[in-house]
Amino acid sequence: MIRQPLVDSFTQAVFSPDPDLAVAALLIAQVEYPALDAAPYIEQLDTLGREAARRLATVSTAGDTPLRVSPSRYAQVMVLNDYLFGELQFVGNETQYDDPRNSFLNEVLDRRTGIPITLALLYIEVARRAGLHVEGVNFPGHFLLRCPAEPGGASAEGLIIDAFHAGAILSEDDCRGLVRRRAEAGEDDEAVPESQVLAQATKPQILARLLVNLKRAYVRMHSFPQARDMTELLLAVRPSALNELRDRGLLAYHMKDFSAALRDLQAYLQFSSTGPRHEELQEEHDVIREHIKALQRRVASLN
Repeated sequence: MIRQPLVDSFTQAVFSPDPDLAVAALLIAQVEYPALDAAPYIEQLDTLGREAARRLATVSTAGDTPLRVSPSRYAQVMVLNDYLFGELQFVGNETQYDDPRNSFLNEVLDRRTGIPITLALLYIEVARRAGLHVEGVNFPGHFLLRCPAEPGGASAEGLIIDAFHAGAILSEDDCRGLVRRRAEAGEDDEAVPESQVLAQATKPQILARLLVNLKRAYVRMHSFPQARDMTELLLAVRPSALNELRDRGLLAYHMKDFSAALRDLQAYLQFSSTGPRHEELQEEHDVIREHIKALQRRVASLN
């Protein structure tokens, strides 16, 4: 079981007035690496940020700026891209995408490879230390970044950045076309309105998405204790997420922690049976009820 002080520290980090993504991400990594010392990795990010700031301070306007994009912002992003993806050679891990190490910030910094969410988190943290505001974009299926236009630049648009593909710049039309193609291919878990596909991701949302990726990776590996730990952290970020309460119960069931499974599944059934989608969930509820009956028999036999 995950240590309660780690859950408490993570919760405090997430709900602080301005969450430090790097600190929270390294707390997540301590689930897999309990002895992890976060300080050297924070120092490494500070060093990267200082060097990035030095380079951004001397940037000149790029001559090949795309239409409707701020020339100075474009030049800054190109310099940061060259530093992170060209010189330091951070790269998207396409050959071992599902490897959980891609989701741990310490491993991303050590191995210089990751998945969209962790490379984006790295980019945000280095840019922040360099004085450049970059935000997450909750794009379905592939996390992206946005460097907003400078204040007062009414005709300029922000830059949409794909950290997994070496900082490639995407247009809004590119992104919406990709969403339509993914939806037609049935690759997205749920439909996202076009108006929301480029919505800014809050820092808690970024961390929740990172945890969901890890939970799914561990479930695919049948590493149920680690998946359950990620669910504990997800519930710290989203206490009202009934699907996480359900999953924690099902994971406890797989681990033969029958009392915990019974508690969570009963609570899930109670809360989800009165929600706006309860009629859609009837088939799932029937399955959960059967699990609860079996768990009640098992728990009774242990008493």
